[in-house]
Amino acid sequence: MNLNAILQFLDAKRNEEEGAESIRARIRNVINELGFDYFTLVRQPGPESQASDIMLEGKWPKGWPELYVKRKYATIDPVIRYLGHSQRGYRWREPIAAFKDDPQHKRMERMMVDARRFGLEDGYVFPVHGRRGLVGVLTVAGRPVDLSPAQMAMMDAMAKKAFWELLEATDPDAHERISRPVSLPLTRREMETLEYLGYGMTSNEMGATLGLSAHTVDWYMNGIQDKLHAKNRHHVVAIAFRLGLIS
Repeated sequence: MNLNAILQFLDAKRNEEEGAESIRARIRNVINELGFDYFTLVRQPGPESQASDIMLEGKWPKGWPELYVKRKYATIDPVIRYLGHSQRGYRWREPIAAFKDDPQHKRMERMMVDARRFGLEDGYVFPVHGRRGLVGVLTVAGRPVDLSPAQMAMMDAMAKKAFWELLEATDPDAHERISRPVSLPLTRREMETLEYLGYGMTSNEMGATLGLSAHTVDWYMNGIQDKLHAKNRHHVVAIAFRLGLIS
């Protein structure tokens, strides 16, 4: 693995006049130097996101995206599902092992077999988090490449730099919006309630722990839901995790 390629990418200072195509070329070059055949750098999709808005740069083997969509792998993709469990980069084999007892495990294994037929033998995922939670993902794949913990840390740093530089060049409004500090004035009681909700506790269980009635706990939960703009308690937990309010 060419560590100098990563170091040069990390050390390079972006000229404010540098356009998106120049940044894309630098990203493609460093990925190639690292020995990976394929990669994608994407934004975290929203409910109304278009495919053209999500992809910042990358390439997959010819025919793989079409098969992926045809077989509806997005609904069971373990590599994507594992993003909700990890704040750091991980190898593809990690989520496969983590979901070994999942009802969809057979389909997950089939997806990975299909991926290998297209030259996607192995890969890594590097999530990019902002102050508002997960904002983007760098995926690298192709022939197997073994990365040490130190190299994984460098790749994490590279993913962040590549994402933020390219997003700023392609969509400065989005860059400013998702990098803006989050202001959530949760009270101490609301934070305690949120933490216990993350443990899967019911209103009665939280009330017994906090010395409150279930009705009062529900009142706190309604306030948290309003502040997070969540649809229900499951949505509260998902948003709180993305924002780093619970772990």
